[in-house]
Amino acid sequence: MINKSRIILLILAAMFLFSTAIFAQEGEMKVVDEVVAVVNDDVITLSTVRREAKQIVDADVMEGKSREEAQKAIDEKQGELIAGLINQELISQKAKELNIDRQADAAVNQRLVQIMQQYKLETIDALYEEMRKQGVDPNQLKAAWKDQEIKNMVISNEVQGKIYWGISTKELKEYFEQHKDKFLPPETVSVTELFLSYAGRDKEAVKKHADELVAQLRGGADFEKILMENSDRPDKAETKGKVENFDLSKSDQELQNALKGVKPGQYANPYEVKDLGISIIRLDTRTAAGKEAEYKEDAVRMAITNERFPEAYKKFMTDLRSDSYIKINENYRASVAPILFKDERSEKPEDQ
Repeated sequence: MINKSRIILLILAAMFLFSTAIFAQEGEMKVVDEVVAVVNDDVITLSTVRREAKQIVDADVMEGKSREEAQKAIDEKQGELIAGLINQELISQKAKELNIDRQADAAVNQRLVQIMQQYKLETIDALYEEMRKQGVDPNQLKAAWKDQEIKNMVISNEVQGKIYWGISTKELKEYFEQHKDKFLPPETVSVTELFLSYAGRDKEAVKKHADELVAQLRGGADFEKILMENSDRPDKAETKGKVENFDLSKSDQELQNALKGVKPGQYANPYEVKDLGISIIRLDTRTAAGKEAEYKEDAVRMAITNERFPEAYKKFMTDLRSDSYIKINENYRASVAPILFKDERSEKPEDQ
């Protein structure tokens, strides 16, 4: 049975479809927006789907694809895109139920403040202005970041956390004994980093400046003095650029490549950090990987969690859909339903 709130929602959806249609000429109707799917008490509209598709196309174009090629690819995957938006809406609704929504807002705001500090901008408005100059809509970016934060928090609480804390001591010991090769101490390094940002600067000039600084450092210049005068990291006063004892195998590939053959006390060649700037690294210590397995409860719990996560996540999403009311517009059902409900035997009845 459809409850009263859902009847009202469906009426509103029908009104929305009617109100967003305009007459191009007598006897001809052109739909400028429509409800693609009803998800509990919310709707996903065609304009939302198109906006999401445009962002993906724009990102592909920035990576070198032609706009026609990128648009064709996203058009062919429209069903996947809509299914993804439905799943994201379900997770967003779960976040509100768990009171995570505000936490996600706070995380996004903190992220913006960190970027503002990194690029030495005095206000958030100044940061937004810089984004617009680069063709980035701050509101769309914040919405995308919030969606990602919400998903991460919900999955962390409802899937990963439950696996992690649900593992018994007996299971931990047995897993360790059976997988000792996974728990050999990794190669670790400590480094000091001087970071030069591209923000507001010519890239080639930054690269040239980095080469000049490395030449000075290799010639015996005071690294701490040069770092404090040149590094663009906002926390340089507190950290002095130091990053202690981390697993090199889990770091960015660029850093791993830069440190190949470098000995403690030496400087790596400058390398680019994700098109954001240039990193100058001094290797302070290097500890070789161990040959004897070490039992560390956190590491064993995480290994088991990672192993069990894919199946647990699939079940979580299946249960979320099973407990929800989802109605897909007939115009999109054939391409969306097989993807959305691929883990279930069949699509749920529409009147559930």
